[in-house]
Amino acid sequence: MSNSSTGHDMEKLGADDCWDLLRTVTVGHLAVVVDGNPEIFPVNYKVDNGSLVFRTGDGTKLHAATGDAAVALEADGTGGEPLTAWSVEVKGHAVELDPSPDLMRGAGLTLFPWEAGLKDHFVRIIPRSVTGRRFPVASPLTWWNHVGGATRAGLA
Repeated sequence: MSNSSTGHDMEKLGADDCWDLLRTVTVGHLAVVVDGNPEIFPVNYKVDNGSLVFRTGDGTKLHAATGDAAVALEADGTGGEPLTAWSVEVKGHAVELDPSPDLMRGAGLTLFPWEAGLKDHFVRIIPRSVTGRRFPVASPLTWWNHVGGATRAGLA
């Protein structure tokens, strides 16, 4: 699909493509609301039965994510030839899970947060929407030309 406002190809992704891409990376950015303000936390996650699961310790992230407000998780990646980038966003609500044997045999067993410490809470993001896009990565020379042109035009 082409985004005609920029003249560059941008592909809107279907849900299946979004889930496939989410499985290729393990870190996303969790957006929550804390005291009426947005907060963003990096989290290690796993795709599990049409949802996302992450583990965390007790604190701001856990309490904000499992409160009444909606949450969002965004993940990105690059690859391919020519180089393309993608971005996927999952919006929904989060619930804390019991570390059941089923969870531990599934996603829980392979969730390894990067930060050390007690991470004994498992949280599932239940999606309300899953959206994504993929687009070609612009050559860095594209931006050098714009900067150089502005300088030559006396705009610097």
